Amino acid sequence: MVDVAKEETMDDITFRSDTVLSDVHLHTPSKRHLMVRLNTVGQPVFLSQFQLLLNKNNWESERENEKELTAENMGHQTRGGKELCDKGSNDLDFLNKNGREANNFKGIEALLDDDGDLEVVRRPQYVSDPEVEDLSRDKVYPIILMKGGEDIFEDAKQESTYNIKIEHTMATPLEDVGKQVWRGAFLLADYILFKRDMFRCCTVLELGGGTGITSIVMAMVAKTVYCTDVGEDLLAMCEQNVTLNKHLTEPAGGEVKVKELDWLKDEFCTDPEAPYSWSEAEIADLHDHTTVILAADVFYDDDLTDALFKTLYKITHNLKNSCTILLSIEKRLNFTLRHMDITCEAYNHFRNTLNDLENLQDSKMKYTSEPIKLAFCQFLVYERIEQLELWKIVAEPLM
Repeated sequence: MVDVAKEETMDDITFRSDTVLSDVHLHTPSKRHLMVRLNTVGQPVFLSQFQLLLNKNNWESERENEKELTAENMGHQTRGGKELCDKGSNDLDFLNKNGREANNFKGIEALLDDDGDLEVVRRPQYVSDPEVEDLSRDKVYPIILMKGGEDIFEDAKQESTYNIKIEHTMATPLEDVGKQVWRGAFLLADYILFKRDMFRCCTVLELGGGTGITSIVMAMVAKTVYCTDVGEDLLAMCEQNVTLNKHLTEPAGGEVKVKELDWLKDEFCTDPEAPYSWSEAEIADLHDHTTVILAADVFYDDDLTDALFKTLYKITHNLKNSCTILLSIEKRLNFTLRHMDITCEAYNHFRNTLNDLENLQDSKMKYTSEPIKLAFCQFLVYERIEQLELWKIVAEPLM
């Protein structure tokens, strides 16, 4: 009798670590921690709110201008993947659209003192000048729903339309870290908002989307975002977050589709009985129109890192267009007995695998990678530590 080996999935990976907690959730002093519900596996689920530092008038005006340009250019909207990647807008272009002054960024320009020496203006942590109060970057603390009918987000709604509500867990085993919010997702969201013209009307795929916060931000500018991960409970949480933030995505016409995508499987899940499965039309749309792929802080296990790069290789070979891949990663320092030193083994494996992809001798695709300087401003408030990195890979078909 022949034993049939069980097909391995991402959920079958065995980790050798204890419960972990994202640094984003550590900044919660003097806050209530009343959960909103228990998920299907008995973990407490919390609801937090994160404010986007956007100028409402400029953002809405930009949307109106985009609608006008779309109406004027109906017959020539086809743009290659490389063109989309090369064409971006810096933050000052965005905030000064059509020549308007960006009042919330006064003081960014270089100033000279009385002797003519250059004074470098640094972003203040605590702003008291009323003329630059829009620069205030107060820490964002997760605000947890209280029992009862009162809406504790009422004040925040009045202050800003651009608030992201995210359901998440806090402390989880390593295999459930996708249910938490991580700095790498904030970093990638910052870049999306900073380079928004690069993603305008794109079709985007996110791998390891977790709570969905990066896909939600992307849907504020992109046309279609496929937010993928594994685990029915995690995908249900992600779908709930997409629903909670339709006030951000619907005005821009963006759509987030939550789907299952297991990096350890060769095919898409197309079983119509399975939740979060793919239709043939969606797979065709993904292959025909995707020009951007995202992955935020998913490089913490060597086996999963290998699986992700294999998935990238397979998907990019099936795309009709050139594709830009954006990867955020945080270097996490650990002391290992094997090296008797502090190392970043997961990060080192990521870099080695990235080099292997770039040096791959392939007759169909060419991969080029480069780090992105983190000189762009923050649209979410978090600690952008020096261990955070953002990488861009361009996948181009060879003629």
